[in-house]
Amino acid sequence: MICFPNAKINLGLNVVSKRPDGYHNIETVFYPIPVRDALEIVPAEQTTFHQTGLSITGDPEQNLVMKALFRLQEKYGIPALEIHLLKTIPFGAGLGGGSADAAFMLKLVNDFCRLDISIKELEEVAATIGADCPFFIQNKPVFASGTGNIFEPVSLSLKNYHLVLVKPDIAVSTPKAYSMIKPAPAAVSLKEIIRTPVNQWKDSMINDFEEVVFSQHPEIRKIKEDLYAAGAIYAAMSGSGSSVFGLFENPVSLKELFCEHYVWEGALD
Repeated sequence: MICFPNAKINLGLNVVSKRPDGYHNIETVFYPIPVRDALEIVPAEQTTFHQTGLSITGDPEQNLVMKALFRLQEKYGIPALEIHLLKTIPFGAGLGGGSADAAFMLKLVNDFCRLDISIKELEEVAATIGADCPFFIQNKPVFASGTGNIFEPVSLSLKNYHLVLVKPDIAVSTPKAYSMIKPAPAAVSLKEIIRTPVNQWKDSMINDFEEVVFSQHPEIRKIKEDLYAAGAIYAAMSGSGSSVFGLFENPVSLKELFCEHYVWEGALD
């Protein structure tokens, strides 16, 4: 059985306050995008994990796909599986690729083993893996608050907008980025901003991480500026970076402009 975990982008991101546990309360809008990995499971005599595509260092047992499997094994009888992950979503990009893989693994095993686990329980299990992991269970646009784990449905469709996603070969330290931000409630809630036309977002929708990340990595700022110069009606960094996306009303081809970087172009669902 196979599935195709997709990435997400952040439409705005406000760091609202620091929590007593050391984490931060945020407000953002998660929006799914059709940039996908491939994940397959088949019956086997013993459980194995195989990863191809983009190279991921570290112990395979620590991969979020395996963590998702282990979480289900704590409560359910799961047979031995041969697991294959084709990784194409850039990591360290603010796109939630690892969280997507874990959430889709939960759903895939649930279907394959006919466990009949409810959406609510799948989201609860996903929350033990990562803060934004539960989003990918229902995989619909949401307003996210708390640490990014409290969701409210939003009525938002970017269907037929053209997305250009650019990921430079730059690693952004999320803990360092958080340490440089002064948390404060947003002047205008993202829930209000996303009700306005997309061509008005440029002047009202903000990602709080951009100021600190751009100061450390001006190359990322330049990508955003180039997207606007190419005709984007809205452009922003996703999460704490380093990927930057632009929304266009018509298809464009910008791979030559950003030839030194990873680029994905296509229509949004």
